[in-house]
Amino acid sequence: MFNKILVANRGEIARRIFLACRELGVASVAIYSEADADAPWVRLADESYPLGGVTAVDSYLNQQKVLDVVQLCGAEAIHPGYGFLSENADFARACAAAGIIFIGPSAAAMEMMGSKAAARVLAQRAEVPVVPGVDGAGKSDAELKTAASAMGYPVLIKASAGGGGKGMRVVWSDGKFGDAVQAARREAQSAFGDDHILVEKYFSEIHHVEIQILADQHGRVLHLFERECSIQRRHQKIVEESPAPAVQDEDLRRRMAEAAVSLASAAGYVSAGTVEFIVDGDGRFYFLEMNTRLQVEHPVTELVTGLDLAAWQIRIATGEPLPYQQADIQQRGHAIECRVYAEDPAHNFLPSIGKIALYRPPTGPGVRVDDGIATGAEVTPYYDPMLAKIITWGHDRAEAVRKMVRALQETVVLGVTTNIPYLLAILTEEHFVDGRTTTNYLVEHMADWNPRPEPGEEEWLAVAALELLLGGGKSAPRRAGGEAATQPDPWALVTDFRNV
Repeated sequence: MFNKILVANRGEIARRIFLACRELGVASVAIYSEADADAPWVRLADESYPLGGVTAVDSYLNQQKVLDVVQLCGAEAIHPGYGFLSENADFARACAAAGIIFIGPSAAAMEMMGSKAAARVLAQRAEVPVVPGVDGAGKSDAELKTAASAMGYPVLIKASAGGGGKGMRVVWSDGKFGDAVQAARREAQSAFGDDHILVEKYFSEIHHVEIQILADQHGRVLHLFERECSIQRRHQKIVEESPAPAVQDEDLRRRMAEAAVSLASAAGYVSAGTVEFIVDGDGRFYFLEMNTRLQVEHPVTELVTGLDLAAWQIRIATGEPLPYQQADIQQRGHAIECRVYAEDPAHNFLPSIGKIALYRPPTGPGVRVDDGIATGAEVTPYYDPMLAKIITWGHDRAEAVRKMVRALQETVVLGVTTNIPYLLAILTEEHFVDGRTTTNYLVEHMADWNPRPEPGEEEWLAVAALELLLGGGKSAPRRAGGEAATQPDPWALVTDFRNV
């Protein structure tokens, strides 16, 4: 086992890995930008070192600065978390050149699976179903337009490198294709330094289902079942769950899992990874891409399988073999994750920045919170606005949903606007409750959503917040006019008081 690991990341994922290190008896090292100098997660590491700069480019993405800290602190390994340098093959090679273990797949596997075009070719060789499409390498915009017309609209243009919805455009007609392909190329070049694109058939009514895999250095590749991530805004997931409501057929679950294992094996993959598929209404599935890192939504898999993915990434990196057979891995119960963002859903999801006046996460049986914030922490404009992930577990989906509703209602974030009311609206909407969610869910069922407070509700929330802050919540809050509030627990109401 390593003696010391540097975590090349920030926020909730850095905290998550610090905790895994602590459980394994490994010292952890934090790095931080000027904007994160006072962040609460920094204090959770055994050591911490400044990188300087405030933007990601000047700090967490600066490979040389990160490697300089590794040499200074004497860490033997780097855990990249997700985002930033986690899927950067050049960084993995730089770590190897410096004698540092990169906790993740090899640079070669990362490059192969990180390129959507190369991954698509490998999937076809491994007999994994792929979406009908064409590789844009060496093809003109006119040639791609001809191919799109032959496929039939709508089509999806997407960057071969990277992810997160960047360099991605849905095109519904011939007349829109030219502008869309040029815009996708520009965005891909800007975001990833590579304007290589693919054009694929776009399915409007699909489910996004992914298979978690875990592979050791001795050739054993296991799947940890599936997660459904169909609820997405601009291709960014906001609600994830396991098992997937879209996968009711055990044969479909088995075939998807076997396809994921086959693809990972063909790539010589080692570490944790996720193979993503789309599933249509007839139960056909197609390979989408592979993420060569720990996923944001990994906690739902941990709750239904009982395996610590972050710890196993570290153990695999030391050469430890997986002690399980595939039959040893079972799904138990149901888990759901909601991502809490500092953003305003009522105003086009504008990011909300400022100081968190009060933060109180939910508690109770079956509730897990992965966060990197605390009362007094600053939410800055420099990084992703995700504040926390709330994860609940139940014996079945209905119980997990009920616990999530309670957990979100109990979550207190004062000082910045959050998406908690939006998440609560999703969880209580009939199509979600019935498990009928596709990647178009938010457009179809939440497009007209707006918070509709009762007359005077914001004023009474202000009174409730002040009474709780100044009086400790001992007396029941009262509405303007003096009448007692009907709810006995004011904390359940102050879920998202905006700009107090």
